[in-house]
Amino acid sequence: MYPQKKYNFRMKNNLLALCVFVSLSISAFAQTTNNPILTAVPSLSIAPDARAGGMGDIGAATTPDVNSQYWNPAKYVFMESEAGLSLSYTPWLRKLVSDIDLAYLSGYWKFEQHQALSASLRYFSLGNIELRDIQGTFMQNAHPNEYAVDVAYSRMLSDKLSASAALRFIYSDLTNGSGDVQMFPGVAVAADIAAYYKTSIPLQGVDGNLAFGLNISNIGSKISYDQNESSNFIPTNLRLGGSFDYPIDNYNKISVSADLNKLLVPTPKLNPTLQDIKAYNDMSPLTGIFTSFSDAPGGFAEEMQEIMWSIGVEYAYNNQFFVRGGYYNESQYKGNRKYFTAGAGFKLNVFQLDAAYVVSTSQSNPLDQTLRFSLSFDLFGLKNLVK
Repeated sequence: MYPQKKYNFRMKNNLLALCVFVSLSISAFAQTTNNPILTAVPSLSIAPDARAGGMGDIGAATTPDVNSQYWNPAKYVFMESEAGLSLSYTPWLRKLVSDIDLAYLSGYWKFEQHQALSASLRYFSLGNIELRDIQGTFMQNAHPNEYAVDVAYSRMLSDKLSASAALRFIYSDLTNGSGDVQMFPGVAVAADIAAYYKTSIPLQGVDGNLAFGLNISNIGSKISYDQNESSNFIPTNLRLGGSFDYPIDNYNKISVSADLNKLLVPTPKLNPTLQDIKAYNDMSPLTGIFTSFSDAPGGFAEEMQEIMWSIGVEYAYNNQFFVRGGYYNESQYKGNRKYFTAGAGFKLNVFQLDAAYVVSTSQSNPLDQTLRFSLSFDLFGLKNLVK
């Protein structure tokens, strides 16, 4: 289902409106009679920063950076600088519309050598939507939006292992308080649990770095748009990753990384009965997490289709110039996101600028030509610079 800029709304409970807005997600772009997993607040699943975006949306185990809050906040205690701040911007679905945007602000502070605090603010705007009644008569304009704010604490458990926990507040307003449409802003709370392991490996006179990462994100409450008459799952996600950095010499370094992702949300039945729908809606978030590993109608084969994978490469020269590439793959039966990514970055003293670009390999994919930009600052270095 592709997003449109005009929708017809009934004046009472309108589940169609909810489905249309909620499906404004890359996970909803099914091409045939597929069985994608749909969730509320799909904007939480959009990769926010340009560095990871240039490597195929990878970040569970890549070298730590200021945007690790989304990918794996346990990496912050391995940062060399004591504090950093980053602002990222994505003009979303530009092949279809011109006013859907994602803005992301993240930062961290290492207040001790082995401990760090971090936070982020995500704002997703669905632009201007014309609300019309069943006859097509214009009612008014709405400006739906979603945002999430989170804080995380990370701690080094040993010289090679760290862990982190995060808390998140989520707000989703799909009608922006417009007219008589009986939909209300949804609120949810969630938590993340993450771990990061990094070790050096001697190779022909140089030390490479091998890393593994785990992040279970958005473990929390369901969200309701009709004052708790019904509720929807948020995108709880399991991310596993590995990365290897190889310093070619004192100036050149190459990194190869890979991530696996699985939504920990129940799979809907293909032809559900009213009883199936009620059981799905009444299922608790915790039950949904455990159920998600074995509930696919197609059995083990379909469970494997629900695993998304991505690979990425980053080349760095003198830790100042960066070139990146990657590939992201999702089963055609679960959303059909298949695309290559390319990116570049430039670092000078206390700031870094990154950009990324998506080239879709599946036909009519609205993700094609998606751009991301990130501007990061080393706040500790900036402090020393102005002294």
